[in-house]
Amino acid sequence: MTDARLDSGDDELVVSETGIDPAGLADDDLLRELASLHRTRLDTLRHGPDAALSNHLRRTAELETEYLARHPGREVDASRLTQDF
Repeated sequence: MTDARLDSGDDELVVSETGIDPAGLADDDLLRELASLHRTRLDTLRHGPDAALSNHLRRTAELETEYLARHPGREVDASRLTQDF
């Protein structure tokens, strides 16, 4: 995998063949990327080739891990819990 550098003003983002390093994304961009992946999840699962599904799974894990690292104390809606954990 090759990396490239993208100059975004004062910051430099690391871009690989599969996207920008999640740590380099602003919060709004991170949320937009996550929303896009979740929106395309079922189509990728049902109709995408194995490589696309593998990439989708990897990218989703990267972005979700970054989100959780930034928001460890995120609000959890108690009414959405179906059981005690």
